[in-house]
Formats: sequence, C-alpha cells, structure tokens
Amino acid sequence: MTVKTLDKDALKKKYAEERDKRVRADGNAQYVRLEGRFEALAADPYTPWQDRDPVTDHVTFAFIGGGFAGLVVGARLKAAGIDSVRIIEKGGDFGGTWYWNRYPGAQCDTASMIYLPLLEETGHMPTEKYVHAPEIRAHCGRIGEQFDLYRDALFHTEVTGLEWQEDSACWLVKTSRGDAFTAKYIGMGTGPLHVAKLPGIAGIETFKGKSFHTSRWDYDYTGGSPDGAPMDKLANKRVAIIGTGATAVQAVPHLAKATKELLVFQRTPSSIDVRNNEPISEDWFASIATPGWQKRWYDNFVDKQSQGFPEEDYVMDGWTELSRRIREKVQELPPTEWTPESLLQAFEDADFEKMEEIRQRCETVVGDKQTAEDLKAWYRQLCKRPCFHDQYLHAFNEPGTQLVHTDGQGVERITENGLIANGQEYEVDCIVYASGFEVGSEYTERAGFDPIGRDGLALSKAWENGMRTLHGVHVHGFPNAFIVQPSQAANLISNVPHNIVDHADTISTVVAHAEHEGFAALEPSQAAQDAWVEMVLSGQGMLIGNTECTPGYYNNEGAGLTEKNRHGLGHPGGAKAYFAHIAAWRDKGTFDGLDFS
Repeated sequence: MTVKTLDKDALKKKYAEERDKRVRADGNAQYVRLEGRFEALAADPYTPWQDRDPVTDHVTFAFIGGGFAGLVVGARLKAAGIDSVRIIEKGGDFGGTWYWNRYPGAQCDTASMIYLPLLEETGHMPTEKYVHAPEIRAHCGRIGEQFDLYRDALFHTEVTGLEWQEDSACWLVKTSRGDAFTAKYIGMGTGPLHVAKLPGIAGIETFKGKSFHTSRWDYDYTGGSPDGAPMDKLANKRVAIIGTGATAVQAVPHLAKATKELLVFQRTPSSIDVRNNEPISEDWFASIATPGWQKRWYDNFVDKQSQGFPEEDYVMDGWTELSRRIREKVQELPPTEWTPESLLQAFEDADFEKMEEIRQRCETVVGDKQTAEDLKAWYRQLCKRPCFHDQYLHAFNEPGTQLVHTDGQGVERITENGLIANGQEYEVDCIVYASGFEVGSEYTERAGFDPIGRDGLALSKAWENGMRTLHGVHVHGFPNAFIVQPSQAANLISNVPHNIVDHADTISTVVAHAEHEGFAALEPSQAAQDAWVEMVLSGQGMLIGNTECTPGYYNNEGAGLTEKNRHGLGHPGGAKAYFAHIAAWRDKGTFDGLDFS
C-alpha cells in the first residue's frame, strides 16, 4: 500500500478536533455496573448454580480470581511443593475474562504462542496464531486439571471480606456463600477485565425488547453457540450493537451475517489493521518447541517492544511491526543523534504513517464512501487498544449492516422500542452492549472487597494517595499477601499474560523460601517500598494514552493521569528492564526488601 506524503501539522489539528468532540465532563462516571436495576444482566448464563455448604477450613494459599493469574500462580505453587492451594472464582469455572467472553468470534488479539500461559508445561499446541475463545477456555481447564486446582476451588463465589489475623498469622477469608476459612497466604488476581459495564444512557432501563452484555451472551435468544454455530434465531431480527471496541470488532462480522438488519452505533472508530490469522502447522511447532521455547518467545517479544535490536521477530504482529518501524527510523540517524527527542520523533513519524495506512484500508475495503470515511480512526494508534481483523470492515458491505456514526456523541437516549442517535429513532428488537469492562476505578472497588491488613489498615486507606508496592507484588502492612497485576512492574499491556507468569514465578519462589525456612510471615519493609515507588515515579510516563489522545481507558477517559494515577505506571526502563531486575532479584535468593519473621 502506497502512503501519500503526510501533512503532520494538519493531522495533529484533525486529531485534536476529533478528540475535543469526545471529551466528556463525567469521564468514567458515564458508565454503570451490571448491578441494582441491571443485576439480571449480570447473571451467569453458562453454568448452573450448585448449592454447597459453607467452607470453614484452613489452606496454605488462597487465590482470589480463577483466570490466568490464579491458574498460573496455582500451577507454580504446586510445582514448588505447595499442595494446599484454593482458588475463589465468581464464575462457574476457571477462565476469568475467558469464562465470560463467549460472544461470537471471540479470540485473543495477541499471538497465542505468547498469550496462552504454560504451553510448554501442558504440552499444548495452539491450533491458530490467534486462537478462539473455546480453545482458550479449554486451556484454562487443562491447567486446572493438570495441576489439581479443581480439588479445592470455590466457583460462583465472591470474596466479601479479607482480614489479617495477627495472633494466628493468617488471613480470614469471607465470601458470598457464607464461607469463613483461613489461609496462611493470599493472592489477589481479580484482573482489569472482570467487572462488566454498561453505557449510562438515559432511558436504558425502559427498553422493552431483548438486551444483554457481550460478556453474558444469550445464545438462547440468538441461536448458535460459542463454537461458531450460526445464530439462526436472528434471521428476522433487527439488532443494535453499542460500541466499536475490540469486542464489537470480533462480534460484528458474525451478527452481520446472522441478522435481518444490524445497526452498529459508533462513538469512536477503532483502528482496524490486518489480522492474517492462520492455522499452526504441527511440523513448524515441533521445530520451535524445544526446551525453554516459550520463555524465548516471551523474551523476543519484549525485546522487540523495548530498546533491543533482536535479529529475528518470532511473533511478527502489529505490535512488533510498529516497533520495527520506529527502529528503522532511529537507525537512519547516526548513534550520536539518538536522543530522547529523536526517539519521540521516530515514534511519532512511524505512527502517522501506520495510521494513514489503516485509514486507507477503510477506503480499499468498504464500498460505501461515507461509511468508509466514518470508519477512519483519527488518533495515534496506541491511543486506544489497536484492533486487527480481516472481516470487520467487510461486514459493512453486507446489505443489512448499517453504521450509525454519531460523530463522537454516542447514543442520545434509549426508548421502549429502540435508540435515538443524531436526532433519529431506530427501532430494534435487540440491543447488544459491547461496552467492555470497568478499568479506571479504584482497585478495591473493582475487586469488590477491601483487604484489612496489620493494625486494621485497609488497602483503600494505604493507597488513598496512589498505589504503593514493592515490585508491584508486595504491600507494606499486608503480610503474606501478593498482588498479580502489571502496575509498578513490567506494565506490558501488549501481552498481559507475560506479566502474570513473571509474578507467579516471584510468588512461588518467595513462598517456597518462607515455607522451607519455617517463617510465619513476610512483608516488604517501608523503606524498600518507598524506594520502589520513588523509582517508578521517576520515569517520564508512557508514550500512550496522554491527554492528546481521544478519550478511552488508556488516558482515564480523556482526563489524563493524575498524580494518583501515575502510581500505576510501570518500571521507567520498560518491561525488559523490569523482567531483568526481578529475575536477578529472585536468583540472588536473599529477597532484598522483604522482611521475614
């Protein structure tokens, strides 16, 4: 594809104009949870509820969250000799986000070779470069079975209370099922994508037709199945989908083929690059799957995302392509001119070029000129989560599919019979909310509980001025507690499972050491935690999600990072620097900064 000469000043002006249309005073408050009057939309449509007696026993390690975080930590603990591991999960099975996301077309958007954890340990070969949701769920079950994590798991259960017991040096865990058990250690991996949200549109509760959130897909209504069976019950239905983010990009092509008419309500277009998914060859996989292969793939991907210059790109996806473009521009300069300013300029130039290619793709694929124009994303590629798909743009060539472009304003109102946008009412039989998950709220709000540590200290109080940890894992005042999340650590948003696997290595190593040495408790010193936070704050922040970007969860819905938000940044040296630091810390074996007693 030939890219025309770019007028960067004109592009910056256009980006700013489009951003300004979308900035809202209510920020994250524009969304509502699936609770209260919307509680019925949160019900689990996938797994029947099983009655059970409350649990009142003791376990060595309790982990909150049954997604990748809980599974990988559990697997690593089992491998380290910690047999008593309990996972508490609000869904009906393991999977986390992938338990809930069963909408048609759901698949990972990071290459499966680095996205699916523990491939080498389980011996599983992904079937595709970007596998679909049923295979991801099956892999979660595979990990659970192989490492005996089902034995003590509690499903359809939510933690309601977590409190440190000083006298017995353990945590008291209370749940929504009346459980009250103790655990020597606790881990929290509730994840950024588990609290589904709805757009706070006036009149949303008045609609008399069918409606559901994409994470609670109603196949009884639509027909079909998560495995790809046709949604034959929609053949005579007029369906609206609100949202054009990563979920909608995957679901729209399937809805476009199934419905009598599909109305796609768009506030902000996603950038839609080529996916090029393909099956994985058994012969090829056998050639690369030698001992230690997945770690080599992790390291190669991070190297391509950071300051390294690896000779080979194992993954070869949209993330590494942008990195390659930036490197090429930097390498055009003599090393003496490799300054922070020149690096930023290289990033900007590469991004402008890439986004122009993506916008040109709309013109190439979409037949209707106005629709093609309305589907163009006018912002930097990393202002929002980049999307890749080979059928989304093509869906707008289907005769029954209509893009309702709201020019940044969104749906005005929902009525008994449909939706109002651009001053026009659209009557529909069904509304699908592809509005994603809650990201910008406080950690304890998303978790649904507020841990109480030493001397009655609540985590919300400890973090009232911003997150404070050692390595993103340990928190002073909260003994024997571990957090699995990217902030104040690698913060590798392009492949979150890598963050999880690394934290699991840290947790299992530390717990195994404490158990071997007979320690009752461990926690980071105040001085070590303060030093780590100071180091995190010393960085310049991220190149993505600043206030020049269109609103989204990367930039706190356009508000930018407050001083409190800045505490959620990662290692200032980037993911590669963090992974190198923490690996050396683990290997040293002295666990500097942790106090054991």
